Amino acid sequence: MIKQVETVKAPAAVGPYSQAVISKGQVYCSGMLPLNPESGNIPGSTVEEQTKQVLENITALLQELELNLEDVIKTTIFLDSIDTFQQVNQIYGEYFSNHKPARSCVEVAAIPKGALVEIEGIAQMD
Repeated sequence: MIKQVETVKAPAAVGPYSQAVISKGQVYCSGMLPLNPESGNIPGSTVEEQTKQVLENITALLQELELNLEDVIKTTIFLDSIDTFQQVNQIYGEYFSNHKPARSCVEVAAIPKGALVEIEGIAQMD
């Protein structure tokens, strides 16, 4: 059975999908944009600011399930330019300092809403 996860503490989905779903003890978080959950706007124009907002949004979504970043087992980072890899890595490392999940990072042609970064993840509930 698949359970949908929705919280007002993270940005609403910008399309016909769930913020996350739970299946067999794993939480599959959809790609999170750097949107402020209250305003729906992207705060900040730098990839560093946007990466922080994305990771705060993921943290808020996980907290809704009484989980945290240490429960994350895999992330995928989408960048509008691979040239920002080091800046994103710096901020990412502040959030995942001791616990380091498996990760992929790719450059894409465009990210919804003109964002510079998007991150999706998988977390383990047990």
